Amino acid sequence: MHDIKVLMPAPMPPHVIDSLAGSFDLLKGWTAPDLQAFMGEVGPGVRGVALGGHTRVDAAFLDRFPKLEIVSSFGVGYDYIDAGEAARRGVMVTNTPDVLTDEVADLTVGLLLATVRQLPQADRYLRAGKWLDKAYPLTATLRGRKVGILGLGRIGKAVARRLEGFGVEIAYHGRTRQADVPYAYYPTLVGLAEAVDVLVSVAPGSAETNRIVNAEVFRALGPTGIFVNVGRGSVVDEPAMVEALRSKTILSAGLDVFTDEPRVPAELVGMDHVVLLPHVGSASVETRRAMGQLVVDNLLSWFAGKGPLTPVAETPWPRS
Repeated sequence: MHDIKVLMPAPMPPHVIDSLAGSFDLLKGWTAPDLQAFMGEVGPGVRGVALGGHTRVDAAFLDRFPKLEIVSSFGVGYDYIDAGEAARRGVMVTNTPDVLTDEVADLTVGLLLATVRQLPQADRYLRAGKWLDKAYPLTATLRGRKVGILGLGRIGKAVARRLEGFGVEIAYHGRTRQADVPYAYYPTLVGLAEAVDVLVSVAPGSAETNRIVNAEVFRALGPTGIFVNVGRGSVVDEPAMVEALRSKTILSAGLDVFTDEPRVPAELVGMDHVVLLPHVGSASVETRRAMGQLVVDNLLSWFAGKGPLTPVAETPWPRS
C-alpha cells in the first residue's frame, strides 16, 4: 500500500503519523509553505485523508480530490465534515466512536461534581490562604437533583449509567423516544429543562442542534439549575448562556466545549461561579492513542479491501 497517497492536512499524534507513513505515501500538508497550493498540486492522486478536526471538509475541499475514497476522522464528532456531500460523491467517512465513550463519560460526571460542589473554587480558596481566616462557604449539592441528558447516544447512556450510582433521577430529550432505556423521555428540550435541576448536553454539532440550548431553555432550567456541556459548543447560544449566568437565571455551568475554540468569551473567564475546561473530555494518553489507532485502522482496513471499521451514518456503505 506504499503507493497509495494519503493526505494529512494538519499534524496528528506522532504514533498516527508514524503508522500511516509506514504503510502509505503520507503527504504531510502542514509541512508545505502553502497548504492550499499543496493540496491543489497533490489532489489528483490522493485516495485517502486523515483528519484531526482542523480542516473543514465541504464540497470545495472534495473538489480537489477526484480519486478520494475515504476520510478517516479523529474524534467521535464530525460536524466539520459535510458527510452528506461525501456520501453523494461515494466517499467513505469514518470517525472514532466507542473508544472514547468511557473517558468522556467519566469526565462529564467529574465536571458535574466539580461544578455543583465548586471544587476548583475551593482549591483556589485554600491556595490563596483564605482557609486560615474562615471555612469555605457552603455549596449546592447533587442530592435530590434530577438530571436531564440532551443526546442519549453512546456517551449519554454511559453518563446516565454512572449517575444511577449517585441515586439521582434521570431523564432525557432526543429526536425520538428510545424504547430500551428506563429513563423518562421529554419530547421538547424546554420541557426537559423545566423538569430537571441539571441539564447535561452531550449532543453532537449539526444544523439540527445549532444553538438549541437557548435563552428559553435557560429560563426553564431556572435559578437553581446547572448546565454542563461536553458535546459541542455550537449546541449552545453562547451569548444567551453568558447572560443567564450573569443575571443568575441559572446557578452555574460546567463547560468543556465552546463555540469558537480555543477562544473562550472573556465574560465566562471572569466568572468565578463556573467551571471551564479546555476541551479535554477524551484527553487521556490511553484514550487518545486508541482514537489515533482507529484512524489508522480504518484506512488500513479500507485499502486492504475489508471495508471501513467505523463508518458514520451518512456514509455509502452497506450495513450487514
